[in-house]
Amino acid sequence: MTSIIAFFILICVLVFVHEYGHFWAARKCGVKVIRFSIGFGKVLFKKKDKQGTEFVFSLIPLGGYVQMWNDETDINAPAQQALNTKSVLQRAFIIIAGPAANFIFAILAYWVVFIAGIPTVKPVIGEILPNTIASQARIPTELEITKIGHQSIQDWESASLALVGFVGNKNVPLEGNINGNSTQKI
Repeated sequence: MTSIIAFFILICVLVFVHEYGHFWAARKCGVKVIRFSIGFGKVLFKKKDKQGTEFVFSLIPLGGYVQMWNDETDINAPAQQALNTKSVLQRAFIIIAGPAANFIFAILAYWVVFIAGIPTVKPVIGEILPNTIASQARIPTELEITKIGHQSIQDWESASLALVGFVGNKNVPLEGNINGNSTQKI
């Protein structure tokens, strides 16, 4: 259930960023925005701002749109604020702004993940089952593996990759420490 909620939140964020790109560009080009909508179906939330733009959030948040004035369909729209009276470059800018906003958002999201890092699980030996290779080698529990062979180990993924190089060998040189204390060679 949590992953379904997370999915809908993520979709809402992506749709919002995309539609906000169109909205921002339209406002910069002087186009009157009638409606900024996230989702479709039954309207859950609606609010108008000072410029008369209606902000709408609907029941099914799997899309959205930015409705702009067009003097061909709305005779009350001032011509200078209509989308179809803008230059080709301005209309192209408005169209491209949505995907460009998603692209910029993706770069920022990757940057945040890069700066924050990805949590990893330390390679600490837990329970050792009897009659296993680990029990025969007398590997102590609570040992944090720091080296396999000549390769430094930071997490279980790097430990697994290092162990692949020792497939078929009877001896695997391990180094580690228990509770951050002395280094042990096994």
